[in-house]
Amino acid sequence: MRYESGTAMLEPNPNLIDLVADARAGHDARFAGPAPIAAAAPGRVNLIGEHIDYCDGFVMPFAIDRYVVMVGRPNGGREARVASTVSEDIANIPLDDPLEPGATDWTKYLRGVIRGFQDRGHNVPGFDAFLVSSVPVGAGLSSSAALECAAATFLEGLLDTVIDTREKALLCQKAEHDFADVPCGIMDQFASAYGKPNRLVMIDCRSAEPELVPFDNPDLTVLIANTRVHHELSDGGYASRRKDTEKGLEILGKTSWRDVTEAEVLSHWDALGDPVNRRARHVVGEIARTIAAAAALGRNDFETLGPLMAASHDSLRDDFEVSCKELDTLVDLARRIGRKGGVIGARMTGAGFGGSTVTLCESRHADDIAAALATGYKAVTGIQADIFATRPERGAHQITG
Repeated sequence: MRYESGTAMLEPNPNLIDLVADARAGHDARFAGPAPIAAAAPGRVNLIGEHIDYCDGFVMPFAIDRYVVMVGRPNGGREARVASTVSEDIANIPLDDPLEPGATDWTKYLRGVIRGFQDRGHNVPGFDAFLVSSVPVGAGLSSSAALECAAATFLEGLLDTVIDTREKALLCQKAEHDFADVPCGIMDQFASAYGKPNRLVMIDCRSAEPELVPFDNPDLTVLIANTRVHHELSDGGYASRRKDTEKGLEILGKTSWRDVTEAEVLSHWDALGDPVNRRARHVVGEIARTIAAAAALGRNDFETLGPLMAASHDSLRDDFEVSCKELDTLVDLARRIGRKGGVIGARMTGAGFGGSTVTLCESRHADDIAAALATGYKAVTGIQADIFATRPERGAHQITG
């Protein structure tokens, strides 16, 4: 379901089967031939646990029903020719030598993934491919990770090989580090790779081990509200926050944030200095909140879960300083609706500086909540939010037939 401000009209979520059909039609139009290889990978939303995947923390994302689809076939040459719905141009990527960073357009993610396969000894043949995506770009829903995981899964089909899910996710993370210059943690790629229907992906980011957490309750719905304020993760905001956490750990004399207590942060408050002390308080608090939230969700303790989500947003706003007026507006609107109106909890999700909020709510109130958020947000900001409901969906996979 999709909700727009000022209307009660509902639209169906993009159907994966239709996306694949659109991608194959696009391939046929651009390359005059069928596309027998098809792969899909979803975006993700994080219920709680923000900016701690690179701090050895715990995060609790899940794969959403918004996908990047990549279809294609070998072309018998030594270059990749890739087209998409976002550009009339066809990108040409030479494959004779290992690819190097340097591209500044969207193909940097694809190039990084190809290099990951090359580094593993694969002789990637020339191919033609077409991309279609229903993952909103700049919405904090990991469109880049979805593209990376879709590309990696497509290359598995092209090379007739299978890469372990964990290794594939790490390959895609490295692609983002090296080719997009974004020092992301493991959450986005792990959620896109490991996602399962009706399961959250609880990730221990120190051991890089995921655990699937049941989300079977049909009485619960997740609303994602895209502020339509876009951000660029490589512009320094993300990297500077990560450097702050690294500096804090060094000052505390620890090797992992999992070994740091809130008392230690407070006792070293002046030595850490501002803003590193506040960054440290967020990391330690968010790790504890995520563990507590997983336990609360498991026992359907929504009176505990809601305040944990609220505290997460407040910490991201005040201590980590990655929220913005638009995100705060949507969260405040959800808080005003409250438990009486069916809202369990709301917070910003993703790296911040724009993007989306996530609102956990009772399914029977989802329509009214979405309408109220859309109307209230438009009144305050003048922006029409894009709000849709989702459940946990399947992660990266090849499509047959």
